[in-house]
Amino acid sequence: MQTHIIIPARYGSSRLPGKPLLELGGRPVIAHVIEKAKAHFSHVYVATDDHRIFECAESCGVKAVMTSEHHASGTDRLAEVAVKLELPDEDIVLNLQGDEPLMPPALLKQLEALLIAKPDSQMATLMHEIHEVEELLNPNVVKVAVGENKRALYFSRAPIPYPRDEFSNDKSVMPSGNYYRHIGLYGYRVGALKAISALEESPLEVLEKLEQLRPLANGIEILIDVSEVMPPHGVDTIEDLDALRKHFI
Repeated sequence: MQTHIIIPARYGSSRLPGKPLLELGGRPVIAHVIEKAKAHFSHVYVATDDHRIFECAESCGVKAVMTSEHHASGTDRLAEVAVKLELPDEDIVLNLQGDEPLMPPALLKQLEALLIAKPDSQMATLMHEIHEVEELLNPNVVKVAVGENKRALYFSRAPIPYPRDEFSNDKSVMPSGNYYRHIGLYGYRVGALKAISALEESPLEVLEKLEQLRPLANGIEILIDVSEVMPPHGVDTIEDLDALRKHFI
């Protein structure tokens, strides 16, 4: 069994077109992501729908794979790569976004360890505790409800679990209990990755715009654990990029 890092990198981002190739510390954003992945993993690939990103990835010393422009999710893009590379079903694939140049490698290792520790598990991800009520109420922050044995029950843009009694009195104060935000790192068995991609989009996935609801809606369990560290914000906007540039001066 081997672990593979696949870095999905689209050119046509609606909020920041071409962001994998934008300059960060004198190099493209994706070059920093590749460098970090290569320092800790032997099998690293870039999945892209753009020849410029393809050429950039290859110049950084990793194999790039051209994928369809029409994938509904990152999971589907990774599955296409797994099929093209003929990866064994029992291998592990970790999804590292191409706009996360500061992602701590410890989180990738933690995700890998979750799947290695439970050989019958099919998918894993991470979460981090929420401490501010503004974050709990923010629909751009994805929340997760967790059951026993580190199993995700549901993901939502709404506050979950919902503190009915406390919020009926005051929504300006952080309620008691444990609340978690989802961190968008995923690990899969290759066989599960291909199976998930073959499924139709679920109504829940379409409604909340959260791809992780597809496997849950179809009975595929998702392991989840509290992240060892909180990852910094990725590059979604030009303001994000400007803020990150301060780390690379």
